[in-house]
Amino acid sequence: MKYRHLSILAAVGTIGLAACGSHSSSLGSSASVTTMNSNGTALSSPNTKFNTADVAFAQGMVPHHQQAVEMADIALDPMIGASDQVRKLATGIKGAQDPEIKMMTDWLTTWGQPMQMDTSMTQTMSPTQGMMSTQEMDSLHAVKGAAFDTMWLEMMIRHHKGAISSAQTVKASGSNSDVLTLADQIIAGQQAEISVMQALLAK
Repeated sequence: MKYRHLSILAAVGTIGLAACGSHSSSLGSSASVTTMNSNGTALSSPNTKFNTADVAFAQGMVPHHQQAVEMADIALDPMIGASDQVRKLATGIKGAQDPEIKMMTDWLTTWGQPMQMDTSMTQTMSPTQGMMSTQEMDSLHAVKGAAFDTMWLEMMIRHHKGAISSAQTVKASGSNSDVLTLADQIIAGQQAEISVMQALLAK
């Protein structure tokens, strides 16, 4: 299966960036976007108040989610031979995170912010937790069947824990209400999936 490797950019590590002041978008309410959250509920974003923590969260979480979707796509490849339980999890992860990627990219566009953080910034940045390296993604492609299930579950648990940590960080320092709502959804949804994955590994 052809697949894309996501660049593991230093900028991805900015999810934990502390807030350092609020910004107000120059876009009026007519430029607000409406997207769908992971529950299929419309989320309107007329409030364009945001700070650097909100921006860093979106800039970091987009590639983080994209990698989770890539991992889900690998599990859904019939040639891999993943179990029905893993395929069900992968379908749910892809279904939840694809709309969230669109939501966050729409926020960045509405806020007039770049999709990636400027790596020349001098603030101290902590590495994004949970991201797989190119070598780890190659390894995931190379296994099949039960061995794949085990590797995929272990990697996805680590990936989810990183997302939860990032969501907890933005809850403490972000200001945009939609960002904080998504952070709550990520914490609840991905913690529930971690519990399911841990139970599968324990069998």
